[in-house]
Amino acid sequence: MTLPFMLCLLLFLVAAVHAGTFVDFPFQNRANKVWVPTDTSKALPLIVALHGCTQNPTDIAKGTNLNEISDKFGGIYVLYPEQPSSSNMNKCWNWFEPAHQAFGAGEPLLLANMVKAVQAKYTIDTARVYCLGMSAGAAMSVILGAAYPDIFSAIAVGSGVEYKAATSIISANNAMLHGGPSPVTQGRLAYTAMGTRAAALGVFVIHGTQDYTVFPVNGGQVISQYATTLDLVINHGTARGTITDKPTSTTTGTAPVTGGRAYTLHSYARTDDAHVLMKYLIVTGMGHAWSGGNPAGTYTDNKGPDASSMAVQFFTNFFRNSTAFDPAL
Repeated sequence: MTLPFMLCLLLFLVAAVHAGTFVDFPFQNRANKVWVPTDTSKALPLIVALHGCTQNPTDIAKGTNLNEISDKFGGIYVLYPEQPSSSNMNKCWNWFEPAHQAFGAGEPLLLANMVKAVQAKYTIDTARVYCLGMSAGAAMSVILGAAYPDIFSAIAVGSGVEYKAATSIISANNAMLHGGPSPVTQGRLAYTAMGTRAAALGVFVIHGTQDYTVFPVNGGQVISQYATTLDLVINHGTARGTITDKPTSTTTGTAPVTGGRAYTLHSYARTDDAHVLMKYLIVTGMGHAWSGGNPAGTYTDNKGPDASSMAVQFFTNFFRNSTAFDPAL
């Protein structure tokens, strides 16, 4: 055996040892996928990544680069649920149907049970479970935050809409163009939906200024809605303005790539302890796409800032019983 051959073999074995695996995870007749990180010797976080209309688990995995990002953050499991055409002809999550907008029913229940199935198979840190979505998946992530705050410690909403922005396909189209009902009203509804499971969660919103599929008004409404919801959670049902939809700090920048897009990042902190509970990434000139995404996936814009890394970094601040998360602290 020659020395060059041995070196090549060694490099191959090292690469194999340090590579995670992208595996099938069938559940209730859905072709879901799971990214299993390199080192599974300890309990690790889980991100649920919900694809948009016409997409599938492999597509959003490619577009968001979440599998590649996983090891950079010490190892993260990623669950990619499938929405088949048998459930929606365009493979959209049915965020606009009342049957799929509440705890214990429809797709929210399906996804909660899928998380539990992943937790049963893999060693998941149950205090660090998050949800990230694009478009229809983002709209469903907003619903999951209200329906299952006891499961999800934070959500990321890419080109999404506020809680129960619509209750029919007709009102869904209107909301995507013009926004939903009053965010204050929807924020109160989301708090009520949390019930005894109410908990403060992190909210990271991403939207492009030239999104003509889900218009930019919706990104702001998600922030306003969750500001209302979180304020009620923190103060046990009383609105006191402990967190509002007015940014407590703002930074600007340009994505560090050739022809990178300018962006604005707003942060929203609690007035009582300065913990940031929400962030809003506004990407100048971006359409209906995942910012900083890989062109190997659909609905991506590789000229925008890396929303995946930014969202995952944000998630690391939220886990059950943390100071930022626990409304009693």
